[in-house]
Amino acid sequence: MQSEHIEIVDFLRQHQPFTGLSDEVLQQVAVQISITYFKAGQQILEFGAEINDWYVIRSGAVEVFRRNGELYNRLSEGGFFAEFGLLRNKRVRFPVYALEDTLVYMIPEPLFTELFDNNEEFADQVEVEDRTRLRQAVARREDANELMTARIETLVSREPVLLPASATAREAAIRMTEEGVSSLLVVTTSDDQPMAASRLVGIVTDRDIRDRLVTPGLPFDTPVTDIMTAELTKVEHNQFVFEAILLMLRYNVHHLPVIKQGLPLGVIALADVIRYESQNSLFVVRSIFNAQTVEELTALASDVRACFSRLVAEDANSRMIGGSMAVIGRSFKQRLLEMAEEKFGPPPVPYCFLALGSMAREEQLIVTDQDNALILDNRFDPQLHDEYFSNLATFVCDGLAACGYTYCKGKVMATNRQWRQPLKVWEQYFSEWIERPSPEFLLNSAIFFDLEGVWGETQWSDMLNDLIRRKARSNSRFLACMARAALMRTPPLGFFKGFVMETDGKHTNSINMKRRGTAPLADLIRVHALAVGSAAHNSFERLEDIIEAGILPPGNGPDLRDALELIAMVRIRHQALDLQSGTEPDNNIEPENLSDFERKNLKDAFQILSNAQKFLKFRYQPGRAV
Repeated sequence: MQSEHIEIVDFLRQHQPFTGLSDEVLQQVAVQISITYFKAGQQILEFGAEINDWYVIRSGAVEVFRRNGELYNRLSEGGFFAEFGLLRNKRVRFPVYALEDTLVYMIPEPLFTELFDNNEEFADQVEVEDRTRLRQAVARREDANELMTARIETLVSREPVLLPASATAREAAIRMTEEGVSSLLVVTTSDDQPMAASRLVGIVTDRDIRDRLVTPGLPFDTPVTDIMTAELTKVEHNQFVFEAILLMLRYNVHHLPVIKQGLPLGVIALADVIRYESQNSLFVVRSIFNAQTVEELTALASDVRACFSRLVAEDANSRMIGGSMAVIGRSFKQRLLEMAEEKFGPPPVPYCFLALGSMAREEQLIVTDQDNALILDNRFDPQLHDEYFSNLATFVCDGLAACGYTYCKGKVMATNRQWRQPLKVWEQYFSEWIERPSPEFLLNSAIFFDLEGVWGETQWSDMLNDLIRRKARSNSRFLACMARAALMRTPPLGFFKGFVMETDGKHTNSINMKRRGTAPLADLIRVHALAVGSAAHNSFERLEDIIEAGILPPGNGPDLRDALELIAMVRIRHQALDLQSGTEPDNNIEPENLSDFERKNLKDAFQILSNAQKFLKFRYQPGRAV
């Protein structure tokens, strides 16, 4: 084999989709390759022209366009194009121009077809439709994870045991013993309909009988409605198992009624989901609520990291991991607030403690700081009450810092008097931010428009969210300003032979996957969500509302979903690798530590983000109806 063929084989061996081919096959390819040079700006492929070769970029960079002139993709060394036309009718589907001086390997169509037909891994990695490679990368993760595909109804092993609301606690205990169950569903009854069709009003568990009947010494003929849980946490039969796990984590419950078409289908218990989820995250939350001191909470920090690593090892997706970490963080806040009220006494006026940012969106990872605030009752008097709430906020924020949630560098915490205000002041804040969008107000909006009440009068947070949705959706000027602000953080797409690196401090020559990836995605999704009046907090759920509203070009919604999942999982995996190696995890990744698979798919994902930002800029222009 000639020296130039050896060089070609060495190049192909380093790049997908050739890495899985044998040396013998690579040598056959190298012998048949022809090499062509294109100057910068030169058209390589014209739409509709006949095509007889598949192109692999040896050096340089090209831009691929749709027939309407819209940029479709940028490709650099190792990239490939023209497969779409070859596999259809041997006509160019996407015009291609050389972005810089470019050298390409041209593989004859018969050889390409032979490789595609006879090598499954090669075929899987060749992009045969818009964003197929990225979508397959995301889909493989979802298909590999039973948590993401198992429906809750598959866990229901028997019909629910029902009890009329007129029964006594003793009758409930007898029925539970007879049926061999640890919970009963309490329903209203009437003579003209069967019990199974009755309205569900509560659940009573063996724990309720212990804690609410026996321990207080109540008589056995106490109405079951006095000891049941009336504020039900329940799930629909067609939800996923991981959603049931998140609900159990969030509300610290062990039984979930399953509903189908408005009627009770059954009950799933903690034991039913153990086989779908490592016990780690469930047990961490339980340990948090069982902790009696801040020191005991602090000791759980290593368990939180172990839980994160376990979820990554079990191929949970970013939504499951982000949701679990947010639930754990929320549980720390709730237990610290319980401890604070034990230490300082009951609050002088009602309040609501807020979670902000990634915790509110249920997208929290292991590297995170604390963003929080306090809503106070409108009867709040600073002279009489602020000392209590200042002490409470300091206790909670110091406790969170001790548990691994570092202080917010921007001081967006309840310890800051500015973010510890009565409800009426918060309403004034949000109204002013939306009606008079200045740079400072836009920054505040980006932080505070992802909020959730985690303790106290949580309905106040719902009221603020309603106010945000109502005012923002009808204010095109505000949406335009939010869109401009969302464009401040851009993906590292200045690369043609490599990625654009950070140039500051200890993270020089790395890519910040939060600042350049997940954060700008969350920002632009938030703008669209405000425009369509979405009530969702999570970025994936917001995307569902955005797609349903039909405001994005066809296919762009699924593309954004795949890009967010891919970028988030690269960030997650590398944090887990840092933990495994004993290195303090962060959001920065050195390109040399990316696999070839990650490198290629990240290019696709960042291109999707770049295109989405261009559309955001176009759609939300001052004075433009949205």
